[in-house]
Amino acid sequence: MFAVVRTGGKQYRVAAGDKIVVEKLAGDAGDKVTLDDVLFAGEGSELKDTKGLTVAAEIIAQAKADKVIVFKKRRRHNYRRRNGHRQQHTILKIVSIGA
Repeated sequence: MFAVVRTGGKQYRVAAGDKIVVEKLAGDAGDKVTLDDVLFAGEGSELKDTKGLTVAAEIIAQAKADKVIVFKKRRRHNYRRRNGHRQQHTILKIVSIGA
């Protein structure tokens, strides 16, 4: 069985046993998380009703993405700005899809 869930403004197709990287969620490694915003679910070519359907997940780790360098420059104005950013992520393992 698979489901499409929305978290952090993005959508993910998940099945039991999958590992996904999502925007930071509150919690520590080993905590259980429930994803309630299920948009679509099915098994094979059959579609399931998503009313009351939830996805149970476990937090594996809290991590940071690779650094992204933001560099701004204006020609002939002696203007240069260099800034870096590392986005925080949560790595989830999908435990089950069910009510």
